[in-house]
Amino acid sequence: MNMNRRQFLSASAAATTALLTSAQFGGAAMKTTLHKAMIVGRMDEAELKKLKDAGFEGVETSAIVPPDEAAKGRVIAEKLGMRIHCVLRGWAEFNSKDPAKAANTLKTTQDALRAAQAYGADAVLLVPCRIGGMPMPEAWDFQIEFDEKTGHLTKVAAGDNDKYKAYIEAHNHAVDTSVAAVKTLIPLAEQTKVIIALENVWNNLWVQPAIFKHFVASFSNPYVKGYFDIGNHVKYAPPQDWIKALGSLLAKIHIKDFKLKPDGHGGDFVHPRDGSVNWPVVRQALDDAGYNGWLTIEDSDLSLDEFSKRLDLIIAGR
Repeated sequence: MNMNRRQFLSASAAATTALLTSAQFGGAAMKTTLHKAMIVGRMDEAELKKLKDAGFEGVETSAIVPPDEAAKGRVIAEKLGMRIHCVLRGWAEFNSKDPAKAANTLKTTQDALRAAQAYGADAVLLVPCRIGGMPMPEAWDFQIEFDEKTGHLTKVAAGDNDKYKAYIEAHNHAVDTSVAAVKTLIPLAEQTKVIIALENVWNNLWVQPAIFKHFVASFSNPYVKGYFDIGNHVKYAPPQDWIKALGSLLAKIHIKDFKLKPDGHGGDFVHPRDGSVNWPVVRQALDDAGYNGWLTIEDSDLSLDEFSKRLDLIIAGR
């Protein structure tokens, strides 16, 4: 590992904090070190200071700005001893039937990679595309089978799949166009040293751990990994199953929670630790996967101090 003195001291402090947090909250000893972050827009020193004072170490930004502005944002963050660790690109339209839209969404993603480099971030969150508007299985009815070579779905539920033909076709088109787009982006990711962190957030794509892992792993490139949102996937499978499947392919983690209905069929988003996520099991799964990285809250309506406290408990394995 190439690590300068500042990075070494920062890593050492984070490891010490993790051990103290675990002891303070009575959690199990963990091998991995996790860092606390929130999502922000453009860099504002006063806002970042509030986050710093509440115990957050960094931020993820949704502001895709020119590199010179991003570089100024990095200075603001580093002045406070904080890190801009990721750029939130969000939904792209690589599967659009409009060539102009597909080209524009590719350009925006390229802009995000360049902004991330200037921010000092090491990843861009990218949701390649989304599909919908046709019959598809309920979250609890998915039983996916797919071609290991192409990543194409062959079956999505038990029994006759004729009624899901349009969904399967749309899914496979999204796979093909996403693969082509990401392969186009890889050279820039390698040049900027910024990971393309793929997420399947409520876009009706790659909705079970095995197929999502296959998609991410198919690129066989260290600059293409997975961005996993813990709350977003509860309705499909327990978060620990996704973490176990992705393993070393995990780039980043979003923190939110989801409360399943008593029958396990659907539910609602809730604040972290108020829902159906088994956080000690999730924390152990992250440790087993060797995940050393960021936990970014994607939630609102609680105080920064409360979010920080809840993250401390999660990090401690509570």
